[in-house]
Amino acid sequence: MIRNDKELKASQQRIAYFQNLLLQLRVKATPEEFSLISTGYRTEILKMQDEVLEYLTRHSREPIPANATSTELSDTLSNKNRT
Repeated sequence: MIRNDKELKASQQRIAYFQNLLLQLRVKATPEEFSLISTGYRTEILKMQDEVLEYLTRHSREPIPANATSTELSDTLSNKNRT
């Protein structure tokens, strides 16, 4: 779960990294290797994209979901106070 803009940027960078890996693998790997390898990357990319969209579609003033820790809540409140 993404809780602040810093985590958002990290997730976006990780998505781009995995996409670039797939871009390289689709040329360098054999079709059989690519089929086996790409599934894991695709699953992870989809999961991260869902988290990014969940964060981006939650208004900044909406409460953080209940499964966030107190440290994460504190970080989020600090970020909101800066804006």
